[in-house]
Amino acid sequence: MENIKHSHVQVRELKLHVAEIGSGLKVVVFLHGFPEIWYTWRHQMIAVANAGYRAIAIDFRGYGLSEQPAEPEKATFKDLVDDIASLLDSLGINKAFLVGKDFGAIPAYLAAAVHPERVSAVITLGVPFMLPGPFAIQNHLLPEGFYISRWQEAGRAEADFGRFDVKLVIRNIYTLFSGSEVPVAAKEQEIMDLFNPSTPLPPWFSEEDLSVYASLYEKSGFCFALQVPYRTLNVDCGITEPKVKAPSLLIMGEKDYVFKFPGMEEYIRNGAVKHFVPDLDIKYMPEGSHFVHEQLPEHVNELIITFLNKQTI
Repeated sequence: MENIKHSHVQVRELKLHVAEIGSGLKVVVFLHGFPEIWYTWRHQMIAVANAGYRAIAIDFRGYGLSEQPAEPEKATFKDLVDDIASLLDSLGINKAFLVGKDFGAIPAYLAAAVHPERVSAVITLGVPFMLPGPFAIQNHLLPEGFYISRWQEAGRAEADFGRFDVKLVIRNIYTLFSGSEVPVAAKEQEIMDLFNPSTPLPPWFSEEDLSVYASLYEKSGFCFALQVPYRTLNVDCGITEPKVKAPSLLIMGEKDYVFKFPGMEEYIRNGAVKHFVPDLDIKYMPEGSHFVHEQLPEHVNELIITFLNKQTI
């Protein structure tokens, strides 16, 4: 970890925090989800660098050590897509591999669709290709207390999270989202109320890891995180009929609660996702949770490096 270098890079109107290790000519850019941050890729960054690649992980705008946009309430996924292209420009990188986890998968695929000349291949974990818009997540097919529906309500998650310190919020979400059931609150409950204080952290997530996450979210807060992804997930981002032509790999833990979103497992298993990503390979990990890259890093690293080594820029 001490060999990972940190800097701030001008990306459009903001400076983004960039973590980097390795000096290979082939570049891998890692894109985090929520409640994650650049640090979520610690295992993959080191492994990829040791395999001869240059590994870069960012904090998205509004997250962690990156700057906050002036009007976060106006942000959409298109901002993240544009940031990826601008980041490559700022770093003098012509083409890169993109690795996205959770909502980070969405801008990874969209960047490959909009800027195919800049993306060598795409790897995503936990989330397949999705196009933000009215039909991205079918909230109406899930109970009213579905966590995404709750967090899309203006002010509701802010009030829920605000009852606890940042470290406890991160602990609660990490523990809840490590399970195989979709987090759903009862009518008079909030999402944070689902957490059982006696439940320990997952064995692969240490108190030290938790402290790192908490320190970064203490700086940024949750304002932008609630806007992107949650409150912009159903907003058309202006990208029509995207097609990802780059070679792609989807890694799905079969105990990932996302599999239980309405229609999600069928969309992945029956190959419908390949309408948008024709050159897609799918690897299933039977014991994998939503945080499979932290839970089973050696296996995930092997899948990522094997896939990368098969590609040519």
